[in-house]
Amino acid sequence: MKFFLDTANVEEIRNAHRWGILDGVTTNPTLIAREGADYRTVVREIATITSGPISVETTSDRAEEMITQGRAYATWAPNVVVKVPATPDGITAGATLAREGLRVNVTLIFSVNQALLAAKIGAYFASPFLGRLDDIGQDGMQVVREAVQIYRTYGFTTQVLASTCRRTHCHHAIQGGLSALHPPPDRPGAGTVLVRLATTPGCTRAAKDKSVEGIRRPGPRRQRRNRGTTALSTCTNTVVYRTRGGIGSDGNC
Repeated sequence: MKFFLDTANVEEIRNAHRWGILDGVTTNPTLIAREGADYRTVVREIATITSGPISVETTSDRAEEMITQGRAYATWAPNVVVKVPATPDGITAGATLAREGLRVNVTLIFSVNQALLAAKIGAYFASPFLGRLDDIGQDGMQVVREAVQIYRTYGFTTQVLASTCRRTHCHHAIQGGLSALHPPPDRPGAGTVLVRLATTPGCTRAAKDKSVEGIRRPGPRRQRRNRGTTALSTCTNTVVYRTRGGIGSDGNC
């Protein structure tokens, strides 16, 4: 399972990289425009942060122009993946670029048929739009599950990169066997979905609760009452536990 960020915000990318969990980045012209910077400049800066795949989307709707753009994008950084839409022209452009040895991400996938076409042209990634499928009354996870099954059945090497993931999608997508997902930036001030995956009310409260601090630094009376080993609470990466010799914790909450 790989985690990608769907953003062009360099600070968000740096933060995820510091966590040690960033596997790659996806961008699009809209995200670049929000940063008010040159497309090439932003992509090259992202490439200094991560060596993982960086999906760079074409801006034309014509195959010939997509091919020209894709060839140019590939010169910006060695880890660029050219992103094309799952349209007839996009599939045509993607097929040409893939034959030339460039990695291709077929995006805007709304059906299993489109996912199959992406695999047939040798795309590196196929990106079903989970959130948008749900928004129009369809089951985005069903598309993911069927795409994964088809790829396994026929031995395709294309990786399923789930796009427009909401927080609830992440758990189901992981269970669905997909290769990668990219949580998008959340509403302003709320942090990214990726950050919120590691944040739970219970853990946050426990970290601030003075009683938990008391458990971590027990007095003699509490130590004398311990019997056996019993888990008390589990946070994102902390287990506070009782032992015969006292009370301690593993990790940091």
